[in-house]
Order: sequence, then structure tokens, then C-alpha cells
Amino acid sequence: MEIIKATGIHKTYNPDKIPVHALRGVDLGIEKGEFTAIVGPSGSGKTTLLNIIGGLDTPDKGSIIINNTDISSFKDNEMINFRRDNIGFVFQAYNLIPVLTAKENVEFVMVLQNRNLKERTERAEELLNAVDLGDKMDKRPSELSGGQQQRVAVARALASNPTFVLADEPTANLDSTTTANLLDMMLELNQKEKMTFVFSTHDQRVIDRARRVITLVDGKIV
Repeated sequence: MEIIKATGIHKTYNPDKIPVHALRGVDLGIEKGEFTAIVGPSGSGKTTLLNIIGGLDTPDKGSIIINNTDISSFKDNEMINFRRDNIGFVFQAYNLIPVLTAKENVEFVMVLQNRNLKERTERAEELLNAVDLGDKMDKRPSELSGGQQQRVAVARALASNPTFVLADEPTANLDSTTTANLLDMMLELNQKEKMTFVFSTHDQRVIDRARRVITLVDGKIV
């Protein structure tokens, strides 16, 4: 069953000056349980496509349907609530909240969902143990290595029990050993929990583990 269906997606930046055609009619379907990499040269439209699927950006033309819901016409507050409950994000820059501990960072989305303290605590501890950070729950991001911060980010992305996780160049700032450990952990979560992962990446190590590779060139799937 397709949980993501993108149809005829076009996106142009600076249309009135020097237009940049980021996406030119992209059609894409992602099924539950996929571990998929979107690849292509810089400027090919990978991040734009991920941002549109995740509701962080809007297409000029085309539709995005997630779990049979067309998100293309959502108002801002509807999109914020939909993202909170359905989509997990892992960014290249981690984007953790510096004043919160690892556990509090993971709990944060559940606070926004108004889940009770017991449920938040149990879920955060379970996820941090799953990413092998059970002994770092009370550490703030500045006290963690880059790889540990990215693992907290993965745990945070999973905290809301999302429909899928979007990972934009998640290994770009990590060394090879840390990357291998992080990817193996995500692959294990994918296989055990049937969690769907969609990556945008240049990293051959991600591509090697992906079960499906989608190539974008000049805003089109080739």
C-alpha cells in the first residue's frame, strides 16, 4: 500500500527573476516499510522533494497524498499538526534543542501531542535505549558527539510513531564508523518495526543499504 503518493510535482524558485526549476513534474510512490534513497547531483532537487513530501515546502503544481490525505491544500496550522503526528524528520544539522537533555529532546514532540508524562518518559527511554544511548539520557547536545546527537535525532523522529521518517543527508557530518552504526540501527528499526525511511543522500554507504534507489537529475526522476 502506498503511504506517499506524489503526482506531477513542480517547484520553481525565483520565478520572476532568474528562475530555478527545482522539480519538473515528479511522480513518486512510496510503500510502507520501504528503505529508499533519493540520489542525484547537487541541485538535482532531492532536498526540495523531501521538503515538499514533508510539508515543509509547497509545490507550485501537483499533489502530495499521505495515507489517503491530500496535504497540498492544507493551511499552515493544519500542516503543523499533520507533520507533528505523521512525519519524523532527521536533518543533516541534527536540530536538537540545546537547553534540553537528550531525553527531553526526544519527549518534546510528545509534549506537543499532549501525551501524559508516564507515556512520554517510557517512550523516550525505550527509544534512547534502542539507539544505544541509555546512559546519555541526561546529557545536553553540547555534551554529546556528532554521532550521538544524530542518534538522539533519530529517536526524536520516531517518538511520535510517525507514518514515515524523512532523512535529509543524515550522515553528511559523521565519520565512517559512526555512519555505519547509525545506518545499521535505522535498518534494524526498519526491519523490526516496519518503519518507512526515505533518505536524500550523496553517501554511497546509504545507497548500498537502500533497498530502492531513486535518481533525480535536473528536477526529474531518471
